[in-house]
Amino acid sequence: MNARDDFRPLDDTDRRIIQATQAGLPLTPRPYHAVAEQLGVAADEVMRRMQRMLDLGVIRRIGAVPNHYALGYRANGMTVWDVADERIDELGERIGQLDFVTHCYRRPRHLPDWPYNLFAMVHGRTREEVEAKAALIAEALGTASRARDILYSTRILKKTGLRIGA
Repeated sequence: MNARDDFRPLDDTDRRIIQATQAGLPLTPRPYHAVAEQLGVAADEVMRRMQRMLDLGVIRRIGAVPNHYALGYRANGMTVWDVADERIDELGERIGQLDFVTHCYRRPRHLPDWPYNLFAMVHGRTREEVEAKAALIAEALGTASRARDILYSTRILKKTGLRIGA
């Protein structure tokens, strides 16, 4: 039986866990234990409930969100590609597997001004590094790439998901 077979609405403890973690896990060696202590719940209960919410899709993922600028990556480029729509899933999967691509996705074209439908984010310490990574993507796409460009970040925009209030 998987978590979806055992679906129950979220209870007060689930909501408190979400509220306590939605801005990020505590930066401690045992973050789930710190959340548990804050909420007055056992750490294994916090971990079990968070795993259940992941399994149900209530929580999509738990991961680090680094500040690339603070890590020295000042040239951050969204590479954009014009590829055949009928091949975009296959090509996107291939590009998304490259270890230097942090995220890769499909976006609609806006013809005639915007022909690009495949987006892949890469980070580098310099624009030359980003351009070298874009060249590797171009090599992986081969003749499937009809046009491309790189859109460089000029500032950090705060990225957050849905927030549940108290």
